[in-house]
Amino acid sequence: MTADLRRPTGLGRGLAALIPQRDEPAASVELPIAAISHNPYQPRKRFEQNALNELADSIAEHGVLQPILVTPSADGYRLIAGERRLRAAQIAGLDRIPALVRSADEGAQLAWALIENLQRSDLNPLEEAQAFRRLVDDFGLTHDEVGSRVGRSRSAVANTLRLLDLDQRVQVALADGQITEGHARALAGLPDAARQAEALSEVVSGGLSVRQTEELVRRSIKSTPTARGSKPARPADLERVERGLREALATKVTLSTSRKGGKITIEYYTQEELERLYERLTGGAA
Repeated sequence: MTADLRRPTGLGRGLAALIPQRDEPAASVELPIAAISHNPYQPRKRFEQNALNELADSIAEHGVLQPILVTPSADGYRLIAGERRLRAAQIAGLDRIPALVRSADEGAQLAWALIENLQRSDLNPLEEAQAFRRLVDDFGLTHDEVGSRVGRSRSAVANTLRLLDLDQRVQVALADGQITEGHARALAGLPDAARQAEALSEVVSGGLSVRQTEELVRRSIKSTPTARGSKPARPADLERVERGLREALATKVTLSTSRKGGKITIEYYTQEELERLYERLTGGAA
């Protein structure tokens, strides 16, 4: 199902800007917790138990100070935003919880949950990347549109999405906090999973900084022998230019070189995307 998220919605301006106010009461209501199902589009996958317990203790003493956000569903209500508050309220033994009831399609549910967590800095980089990927794949947004809705630049969105191409072992280390996003981006410069995993082991065991990791990757690429008869490794500068073009145009770009020059291949998949690329490259409408 593709939701219409392409119209301007103010997704970068805060959760309040996402909630329709017209013809809907602003006051919260008390809802049975048992009637609220969790949001299947919740981008946050990890919830720190100690932090939940501390929030539960606060809720037990003071109550839930900020209502959660829900939308009506066939069997009650579905959570849109406020996952931590709902979980902590359950731990605290509450039967009911204050909530704002709003109508929302699937795209809005994902976007609202994503925005709330981004603004609270609750998502790790991989969770952000997975949420961005859903906005792109499931709801048809371009990198530009995702960026405008979450208050990020297009290049930042593209860089975050690239984390999903890392070796699984690197992704786990990033999610567990063994390495930072900067380390992960540096390791992404290695062309295959085995070399990424090998470099990861050295980074973790040696406690390398991001700069040291970048230097490690450069040395690894430079020292890799070219197999006899195989195609020579592409120059790092060519990879950098190709990556920059992909980010600038938000589509797949391939560079190939020859003795007399080279070729740039820019791919597009719809007429709308072709027109967008034309405007980006020429500065005028097609």
